[in-house]
Amino acid sequence: MINQFFLISRTYNSCACREAYLFLCLVICLCLFSCRSENKGEIHEADVIIYGGTSAAVTAAVQVKRSGKTVLVVSPDIHLGGLSSGGLGFTDTGDKSVIGGLSREFYHRVYLHYQDSTAWTWEKREEYGNMGQGTPAIDGDARTMWIFEPHVAEQVFEDFVNENEIKVYRDEWLDREKGVEKDGNRITAFKTLNGKIFKAKMFIDASYEGDLMAASGVSYHVGREANSEYNEKWNGIQTGVLHHDHYFKHDISPYKIEGDSTSGLLFGVSSADPGKYGEGDHRLQAYCFRMTLSNHPDNRIPFPKPANYDSANYELLARVFASGWRETFRKFDKIPNRKTDTNNHGPFSTDFIGENYDYPEASYQERQRIVQHHEDYQKGLMYFLANDPKVPEDVREEMNQWGLAKDEFTDNNNWPHQIYVREARRMIGMYVMTEHDTFSEREILDPIGMGSYALDSHNAQRYIKPDGFVQNEGDIGVHPKKPYQISYRSILPKKEECGNLLVPVCLSSSHIAFGSIRMEPVFMILSQSAALAAVQAIQNEYLVQDVDYELLKEELMQEKQVLSVD
Repeated sequence: MINQFFLISRTYNSCACREAYLFLCLVICLCLFSCRSENKGEIHEADVIIYGGTSAAVTAAVQVKRSGKTVLVVSPDIHLGGLSSGGLGFTDTGDKSVIGGLSREFYHRVYLHYQDSTAWTWEKREEYGNMGQGTPAIDGDARTMWIFEPHVAEQVFEDFVNENEIKVYRDEWLDREKGVEKDGNRITAFKTLNGKIFKAKMFIDASYEGDLMAASGVSYHVGREANSEYNEKWNGIQTGVLHHDHYFKHDISPYKIEGDSTSGLLFGVSSADPGKYGEGDHRLQAYCFRMTLSNHPDNRIPFPKPANYDSANYELLARVFASGWRETFRKFDKIPNRKTDTNNHGPFSTDFIGENYDYPEASYQERQRIVQHHEDYQKGLMYFLANDPKVPEDVREEMNQWGLAKDEFTDNNNWPHQIYVREARRMIGMYVMTEHDTFSEREILDPIGMGSYALDSHNAQRYIKPDGFVQNEGDIGVHPKKPYQISYRSILPKKEECGNLLVPVCLSSSHIAFGSIRMEPVFMILSQSAALAAVQAIQNEYLVQDVDYELLKEELMQEKQVLSVD
């Protein structure tokens, strides 16, 4: 209707009837104001409101609904599932035996999908193989499947929502400046940017950024703590520590003219002092997109050349190739139907090191700029690998066997709709999980789930060493001794700050402990436990800090959560 008004307006403006035109302009303005105000002050209420569109958000909502309470999901995203439906299909399982509850149900539903022969569109099931990340991709005995295509994961989350009749408000963005209303230490409501108001007894922040948590006045940390903060070894700046294969193994000059420091730095190299080993800083482990690629001729799209492409941005990688490095395809991890979950690998890869520091606290507009910058960088990288003569011919030939999967992310030019926010804000709550907990060095008296993956941090900076060569810093991979317990108190704010909010994603953890906890199966585990705690708090009119843990434990066990391996 508004478009029709504009057409009429242009017609009147071309006539001599000036008064009629001005009158119509006034009518149009009133109509526009009315349409924009249509949702202004619109109130939506439920027992529990969950902010976020992640796998954790959906899982929490399902548990609330199954527990007999009303629930609303308020998602800034249009697509549900976060990284699980956004390209991360080669699941970081760790020890699969400690994945229980709804998290395991998700992987069971994936398994059921691929039992249908029609799911195998681009290859036969027997051609796929069965390799997962430390576990078989298809576990027939447990009836679970840990490796999957993005659209399959998204459909499972949509099925969860539809089967449980969960109302989801999509493309709804929290008003971070003045949108949260509190009465003492309780959130009473929050408002989104278009004016909708959401009221509840309990709230769960299941976003990757922790926006509701931050806007509610809850304490948090961004960056790496000093090792001295929690008496850790693997936190803070880790200059000289070289884990995995994501570092420069040969001496590579960071300068535009090799060896000439006056010629300027190559793209992607920082001139800043890296800092002292063990000290804290503001830096974040790098983000990337987990691209879904295909090598099927009928299901691949050649890598597009970005409009702002500059081959000079990848000169550092050209020098890595010149040094003899040949590991380009090491993390083209196979998922069904001749596709990949493509992850970062090597000293210069899909991780856009150093370009995400401002993301957690940035405005929505600035975050979008950062995301677009990452997308341009990564698309340019793929185009460079497929086309630039500085790339070895055999690498170019193999790269041209791949392309973006035509049948994934079809409404986004086949590009993932979710950037991999590996880490943003982390709450400082009632209990801070540290490396000591992941190494089972401290007793956890109130476990609500378990983790088992390596303490895994990606690089946080690319700097110049004293000898004048380039190096990466921040990549850590240390394995826990065994699966470890995660404390209920780690998803709780301090009572004086907020008594009706649970934070199962941006939970209370040191940087390096979060490097293990931050896996999608664990987020689903913790969010289900958060939902059960929220329901108990409502039933007994408790603050979340006053929930009866022994009763919660019984409910967790009934829902098949795994709380110990003893």
